[in-house]
Amino acid sequence: MKKIKVYPNDLRKTKPVIDKAAKVLWDGGVIVIPTDTVYGLLADATQEKAVEKIYQIKNRAQNKPLPLFCSDLKMAKKVAIISPKVEKKLTQIWPGVITVVLPNRRKLSAIVTADLPIIALRVPNYKLVNYLLEIYSRPLVATSANISGQQASTEIKEVLEQFNQASKKPDLILNAGNLVNNSPSTIIDLVHQKSRFLRIGPIKKGDLDKILGE
Repeated sequence: MKKIKVYPNDLRKTKPVIDKAAKVLWDGGVIVIPTDTVYGLLADATQEKAVEKIYQIKNRAQNKPLPLFCSDLKMAKKVAIISPKVEKKLTQIWPGVITVVLPNRRKLSAIVTADLPIIALRVPNYKLVNYLLEIYSRPLVATSANISGQQASTEIKEVLEQFNQASKKPDLILNAGNLVNNSPSTIIDLVHQKSRFLRIGPIKKGDLDKILGE
């Protein structure tokens, strides 16, 4: 479990580390990375063994699907079915801290989505992660960096404590210190005609309704 210090506000200084992180992902590894919400656990969504490793690290049941990070709307369209109406809504909320549930195009292994007809994804708004997605050019499984049943965290000490005790560990941890106090992403369902609010997060329902014009 290698640890490397990163500087999210200094992308020029951090790029070489992100290049190393991309290599770990390419080789089927799992990384911990700071995000615009909490610390995240990432793996290549196109590599089934890498996705299995995330389930093992988190001690998470495989009947619980995993969300994805995409670099942009174009990448999202490759894994989800997005109508013109929904696309218009997504341009209002991405990049950002809102995860959206959409119809699954079934281009990825069923292990990612627990073989469900839906898929959850978002385009983050965090330079360090956006650069990683840009150079990697594949969707990444992205879930909170914690053992299932324990708290997602913005504090690196808490993240390290959880994984130090885990039987299966991430391959690389990018340490940005403590993040801005935040919470896991807001989740909405855009599968149906009217959006459904599934999880409270940084964006509250009233604010989201205004953004979506509902």
